[in-house]
Amino acid sequence: MSTSEPTSDHEPTPSRTPPRFQDLVRDVIRQYRHEKESEAHQIFRGAAGHQPKGVVPQTVNPDEETVPGIEHPGSTGVIYCSDRAMANGFSYANSHEWANLGQGAPEVGPIPNAPARPTSIPIPIDSLEYAPTTGVKALREAVANLYNATYRGGKSSQYTYENVCIVPGGRSGLSRVAAVIGDVYTSFQIPDYTAYDQVLSAFKRLVPVPTALDAKTKYKLDIQQTKKDIQTQGLAVILASNPRNPTGQVIKGNDLKELAALGREGTTVILDEACYAFMAPPASDLVVSSIPGTYIQTMSTIMASPFLQPTEKAPLSPTSQNWRLPGWRICWVIGPKNLITALSQSGSFLDGGANHPLQLAAIPLLDPSLVALEKVALQKHFKAKRDHVLSRLHALGLDVDIPPNSTFYIWLNLEKLPEPLNNGLVFFEELLKHKTIVIPGIFFDINPAHRRNLFNSPCHHYVRLSFGPPIADLDKGLDAIGQVLQKARRTGTRHMGHGYKKSIDITLDTQVPNVNGSLSPTTPTFAQI
Repeated sequence: MSTSEPTSDHEPTPSRTPPRFQDLVRDVIRQYRHEKESEAHQIFRGAAGHQPKGVVPQTVNPDEETVPGIEHPGSTGVIYCSDRAMANGFSYANSHEWANLGQGAPEVGPIPNAPARPTSIPIPIDSLEYAPTTGVKALREAVANLYNATYRGGKSSQYTYENVCIVPGGRSGLSRVAAVIGDVYTSFQIPDYTAYDQVLSAFKRLVPVPTALDAKTKYKLDIQQTKKDIQTQGLAVILASNPRNPTGQVIKGNDLKELAALGREGTTVILDEACYAFMAPPASDLVVSSIPGTYIQTMSTIMASPFLQPTEKAPLSPTSQNWRLPGWRICWVIGPKNLITALSQSGSFLDGGANHPLQLAAIPLLDPSLVALEKVALQKHFKAKRDHVLSRLHALGLDVDIPPNSTFYIWLNLEKLPEPLNNGLVFFEELLKHKTIVIPGIFFDINPAHRRNLFNSPCHHYVRLSFGPPIADLDKGLDAIGQVLQKARRTGTRHMGHGYKKSIDITLDTQVPNVNGSLSPTTPTFAQI
């Protein structure tokens, strides 16, 4: 019998040999990536406070003597990225040469049809004294009156100054709130505002319980699942930014009502960076009524970003109550009266209160007629900038999966880019070479213990871009992104992902006191980052 193969034109298709187990293992090993293989990730881990918690004492310089009891909490995204930018030549003296798309702050100059910018501040003699830790009463009244005029017209329940606490910045407000909450399970979401990582690390009485938000549902917080988690996991505190940082989405409508209503059922709800329009009437009732539980709104108004909702059909929607004055560091917390008295006490040992003269200067800015002008001008201006950035990213082949409908942030997915540009840390480091700053997505992975392999982070392939800066700065940064992508297409990525500057040595004309009181010049050296 012949053993030759059939010669028919209709040969049977040979069956595929099933893959061997060892081949499958090798394939998994080949595709598996670990942070130890990446220079950008090792630079990140080398920063004090970024190593896994509870392993070794964390110092800037491992050779220095560790100060007993000191533990680095880890830096927020903006601080780390600013330090890395300085290692690449950035300074505040030459900041005009850079495009800072990382800083979470709006442009502070004039914008079309907005009220004039403050150019001088009166300083009465009395304002040279300390202000109360809850803030100047007149400013607290102005905040309450603005809320009442906007949302409480014709209603029996009204805000008073006793529902308002003035704080020196949004982070200070968060710290004060965290300091007065007892030993509780605290729900937080991933991704969310970077400072929550440090808050949940530093305030040990808050036991963090994470919830991962899904891009498939536009990072929507599932309120029904949250209710189940409260029952099954014993959650006592819900912490969330709203509008959402960094995704630019917002909890609104019936979802917001249901979330705020959880306060009636014994859960403390903390909505950080919330703006007026998203505080629905039921939430307002929660603030001024005596209820079992708490609804807290930390309002980064004078200080923080313009939380606009740039919609085509509703530019007058009252979603932006911001004066674009981040340097003033004047914010407020809204809550029940007993919360405000507790915040007064925590403020007495945490920060001592907000700047007295600037509190007085902020009072006229809360006039409802001026607020109406500011928010309309701001929404139109920032909507135009958002659309401009989205259009330019599209032209670069970087379509945004979920465009922002509030805030001035864009959550950009890099997964479609070639390795190693497809992860946020390397993308960030490559842009530093082109004098552009963005924030790697891992900073929005609220991971208090810092133990997860960074490559496994759900935020690993993302960066946050801010369209808060002026349009010229935005174009400078977008040009830099285009240059990085063009280089990758032209020469490949073999030159990317390594060769980064890890420290900066600078000489300053500074002097330090000698033992005898005289001054000697010194040359400080920045430690390894």
